[in-house]
Formats: sequence, structure tokens, C-alpha cells
Amino acid sequence: MLKVETRQAVHPDHARTMDTEELRRHFLVSDIFVPGEIRLIYSHYDRMVVGGAVPDGGELVLDRVEETKTATFLDRREMAVVNIGDTGTVAAGGETHTLERGDVLYVGMGSGQVTFGGQGRFYITSAPAHRTCPTRLIRIGEAKAVPMGAPETSNKRVIHQFVHPLVMESCQLVLGYTRLLDGSVWNTMPAHVHDRRMEAYLYFDVDEKNRVLHLMGEPTQTRHLVVANEEGALSPPWSIHSGAGTGSYAFIWAMAGDNVDYTDMDMVGIGDLR
Repeated sequence: MLKVETRQAVHPDHARTMDTEELRRHFLVSDIFVPGEIRLIYSHYDRMVVGGAVPDGGELVLDRVEETKTATFLDRREMAVVNIGDTGTVAAGGETHTLERGDVLYVGMGSGQVTFGGQGRFYITSAPAHRTCPTRLIRIGEAKAVPMGAPETSNKRVIHQFVHPLVMESCQLVLGYTRLLDGSVWNTMPAHVHDRRMEAYLYFDVDEKNRVLHLMGEPTQTRHLVVANEEGALSPPWSIHSGAGTGSYAFIWAMAGDNVDYTDMDMVGIGDLR
């Protein structure tokens, strides 16, 4: 029921030499939503873990993960779970939470085993923690909505901040999701990098006939990944993370690193991209 893949960190000089297959092997997040399974990717970028849990009407338990060498997965970690499926439940720390589609559950360090149930389709993110913050269920109405962009630049969107200092307290994990408005295709453009933390994307609500062209790489050495629904990307601190879709979509973003300041980023001018 549990499968874990480890991804090593990649130096930018190495990334410059990669072909499409190699880029996808190192940076693409895919095949994490499998009925009856929990699948995790253990990344060496700030030790971020991303993955999926699909209980498919039953129950799945996330307890000990060999890669962390702790008694339970959350002994020294915090977690955020986003439900991108139907109604489901997540039980941790003696409490059971019902998550509707779009809800986010933050689970604090030391909460013990986590049980996923119902018809939820759960996207998991987790980062190391040095203190315990209260577990909290955040519904879409409780998130901070930040409109950005404009129709003229094809990037009108709403950023929904969930695990964020303006909404709640966490140790180092920051998470939310962004929805593009009708007619807009670009996300996170103009682009930026943040050397003090990594980021992970998961694209969802992408029609099966559509794709997102995810841009990554150093600003002057850009590369791309063609991404389908419920796929995403690991973004190293030296890489931009931006994209354009052939149809409507949304994406979950999660960050871990030195700080939780969402605005701590180094902007990259569109004219400086190569």
C-alpha cells in the first residue's frame, strides 16, 4: 500500500546537459494517485516529500516510512493534505477530519499515524519540523484569496493561500493553490526564483486532452516539461517555476526552506529569460 521513491538534488550545471527523458526522471511528479495506494516522492530539496493517497472507499494508513528513519512519519515532520477528489476523511492525532473537494488539512509534528478514508483523492506534502504547530482544517472560505494578473497579459488568476502566515501558523511548510480565470493561461509570469527555499507544483483540473507547458531551469538556461492532469514538478531553489496551459487548470504550490515569507523571491524580467 506504500511506495516511496527518492529523488536526489541536481546541480544546475548537470541540469543544463539533460535531455527530455532525463529532465522528466529527475523533476516530473507523476503516477502518485493510484487507487488503494499511498505513493510518496522523498526529495533531497529541503527534504520535501510529495505524494498521493487514494483510499478508494477503504482506508490507507501512513505510519512508518523507512526513508525518514523515525518511528512514525510525522515524528519530526509536519504535513499538509489537499483533497482534489470527492469527500474523504483524514484521521490524525486522535481526531478525524472530513475534507470536501478543495479543503486543506495541516497536520502538526508528532501527530502519529495518519489514516485516509472515503472517496478523497489526497495530495500530500510534508517538510521537516522543529516544533509542533496545531493541526487545522482550512476550508476554501478561510483561505486568503489574492487576485493577480490581467486579461491583457493572459495571466488573470486567484492565489488561495492556506498554510500561510496570514492564515495560520506552521513551522516551515507553506502551501496554497492557484486557479486561472477563463481565457488566461500563464501562471507565475513574470517568473522568479527563491534561493532560500524549494517549491513543488501539482497541476490539477486539467482536461485529459490538454497539457501544461511547465517552464523550469535557470533564468538564462530554461527547460520545459509537458505536464498532464495530476502531474507536477519539483523546483530546485535555482530554478524558475512557471507555466502555460492549452486549456483551463489549477495548480497546488508548496514550499519549504529557510523561511515562510511568501514575498521572499528574486524577480526575473521577461526580457531576461533565455
